[in-house]
Amino acid sequence: MGMASILSSLNGHHHAACWLVLIGYLLDLADGAVARQLNACSALGAKLDDFADFTTFGIATSLLLRTSDLLDNILCMCYVLSVFVRLCFFSSGIPFMYRGLPCIYSSAILASASLLSGGNMALLRVIAVAMILFMISQNFYPHDRVLESQAWKKVVYAGGVIMVFCSSFPPACMYYLLWSVSYILFPTSLWSSKV
Repeated sequence: MGMASILSSLNGHHHAACWLVLIGYLLDLADGAVARQLNACSALGAKLDDFADFTTFGIATSLLLRTSDLLDNILCMCYVLSVFVRLCFFSSGIPFMYRGLPCIYSSAILASASLLSGGNMALLRVIAVAMILFMISQNFYPHDRVLESQAWKKVVYAGGVIMVFCSSFPPACMYYLLWSVSYILFPTSLWSSKV
């Protein structure tokens, strides 16, 4: 999804690039559960997962911010670097906890906001700066395996899949936006695996 989103962005297909990031969001939440279910976990798989995350939620998402303006291109580089830092230093030392906002949520917020606002760059710049700060923060966020957790979280995930294929895009974008913002606002009270 990341590579396809990058190609879409480079060819001026902004709408498709955003949707491919959102589909990557769903696939990223599912890939670990599928690997564990198939007993196909490996060190190589973990490295490939980080590479896929960096491609989709770093490079592809940053290209949603790209314009011909130098400051926008600097913002793109800062966004990519913050995802890189976040992925390299995600371990908090606490089981099932991340330090800093996982990049999938910041990407979903940016892609959804881009689709809803029609690519309003002023709004996207503000959101991108906020997401960079959340990703490099020292706050703790739960690493909840959505598809291996409570039934209501599986329903939220299924709703995300349905929204991609069966809904017109404003409601689908609002769905992903609310889902991701709820993770930022209520990380432990709502999304912790203990809930």
